Amino acid sequence: MNIEGSVALVTGGNRGIGRHFVQQLLERGAATVYAAARNPQTVDVPGAIPLALDITDPDSVTAAAAVAADVTLLVNNAGTATGSDLVTGDLPAIKRELDTNFYGPLAMIRTFAPVLARNGGGGILNVNSRMSWLSYPGANAYAASKAAAWSMTNGARLELARQGTQVTGLYLSSTDTDMMAAWDVPKNDPADVVTVALDGLEAGAPEVLADQETKETKASLAT
Repeated sequence: MNIEGSVALVTGGNRGIGRHFVQQLLERGAATVYAAARNPQTVDVPGAIPLALDITDPDSVTAAAAVAADVTLLVNNAGTATGSDLVTGDLPAIKRELDTNFYGPLAMIRTFAPVLARNGGGGILNVNSRMSWLSYPGANAYAASKAAAWSMTNGARLELARQGTQVTGLYLSSTDTDMMAAWDVPKNDPADVVTVALDGLEAGAPEVLADQETKETKASLAT
């Protein structure tokens, strides 16, 4: 996947890792970068095109695809964490995590797959998590949603190969964003994560493991 000259859309492009994706895509020569957010007025990266988008709203996804009909790279970055467990947690909060972390990205893929096909195939980068492969008290709903997102990424990769669309999954441990602000743990620099992710995307990697902790967790599945 060549970033130079591409037309990218980044969900959750107004802050955190998404904002770094928008910045670095522009720095690497993307021709156009749509920075999608529920409130597009919060997008502040010079050169980016703000785009109103709520990935949990089918009508909003359809409207975004109509505006961004030239997209060749979709970065599914938007996500949420409610701090809910599965047995005792608030069920609407659990559903919100699945809606945002699984069904939302899936809706984006289903809607933008024909767009990518018309524009030559292009690529999709799904921002998943080390939590795709482990559970942790206080984050089990998030883990379940990210495990589903891992499986969805793998399935979409197989299904979209026939139209020439590259699907890459990004997996990372704790990263210094608003989502992780309340957790007193070592954290990645989001700029470093995005650099590794875009390097992997350009190299055609099916998966990008952004840090050593994530690499060790993935390797432990074999044991």
